[in-house]
Amino acid sequence: MGRSMGRSVERSVGRLVDSTPPSRARDVDFLRLASVCVVVLWHWALSIDHFRGGVLVMPNPIARIPFAWLATWLLQVMPVFFVIGGFAHLAAWDAAGRATGSPRDDPARPWGPRARRFLRGRLRRLLPPMAVFAVVWAAVDAVLLLAVPDYPGLLRYGRAVLVPLWFLAAYLGVILVVPVTAAVHRRFGRRFILLLGAVVALVDLARFGTGSTVFGYVNTGLVWVFAHQLGYFWRDGVLRGPRRALLTALCGLAGLALVTTLDEYPRSMVATEGARRGNMFPTTAAIAVLAVFQLGLILLAAPALNRMLARRRPWTAVVTGNAVIMTVFLWHMTALLLAMVTMRAVGLPMPDEPTATWWAGRPLWVILPALFLAPLIVLFAPVERGAAAPRGPARTGPDD
Repeated sequence: MGRSMGRSVERSVGRLVDSTPPSRARDVDFLRLASVCVVVLWHWALSIDHFRGGVLVMPNPIARIPFAWLATWLLQVMPVFFVIGGFAHLAAWDAAGRATGSPRDDPARPWGPRARRFLRGRLRRLLPPMAVFAVVWAAVDAVLLLAVPDYPGLLRYGRAVLVPLWFLAAYLGVILVVPVTAAVHRRFGRRFILLLGAVVALVDLARFGTGSTVFGYVNTGLVWVFAHQLGYFWRDGVLRGPRRALLTALCGLAGLALVTTLDEYPRSMVATEGARRGNMFPTTAAIAVLAVFQLGLILLAAPALNRMLARRRPWTAVVTGNAVIMTVFLWHMTALLLAMVTMRAVGLPMPDEPTATWWAGRPLWVILPALFLAPLIVLFAPVERGAAAPRGPARTGPDD
């Protein structure tokens, strides 16, 4: 059965590779996959994963390693997800307009057949894997609560397993407002994103001035809409060319250097233990500036990436990875929890500091979770493939 499934997947990937049109933005697919890989490896190997008081915790070692915060300006890839999402969603929005015969964007009347077609397509891909993940973990948690006397429940014992859901909830939010944001982008372009950036900065000022976390939660939504909006400019091609790409990257870098001189914005783009606040949640304007910097780097790398991905072997690897990308993202923390429970059961060390023992164990912290993730992919990837399967005539274009 396993070999049969493997051959079926191989044939499916081969068909997708062979049918990829020349217009496909292959760099977008590569960056989506690379970003997920960075997240997975960060959670597995670059966090100090251990049990504290019987609870899974995963602080990062950034504060304990000199200048490690600089790495987070590249490795905090959540903004990249949203920039890529903006690119892909504007393409899908345009495709929905062509399919429904309503190509015009009207910010005053964004809802209609075009919006319904777009949202059906996006949500069909996103919601089934999320629902299966939630149902499976709810069932497992219920069984453990009934069967294990001292089991404290997932929300206490292994809340980190649910980390992928908060990101996907934010991502779902920006998808739901695409009919509005795409129309506003086409009508107002740079004026809107400059206004949005100013609003993000003002909301941060209100938060820091009043101490109210309500403003922080407001910016948690606005910052991700801002990053998503940047992807629209990438898709439209207005930033095309090495000079504009370099200018975008330099503006983002200068902005990061400036805002992180202020006490309110930590230099690390990921949360660190002992810090008064972090940039990620509630999300601050520093993440919006990081998105500008990372978009510039993406634009600079795009020509070389597309040349590399024009070759069959690397493109096949990207197509293969993207076929299970949601499954990997949703279940990689479950695989980590299973690996940690196994390590504790056999007495393997789980240091709570970045000691020499911690560094020496990094390969094991990649290999063992990967061994648990593999069967989870086999089990749950069919849900993702079924959700992504086209309804009606097959399409494999840049709008997918």
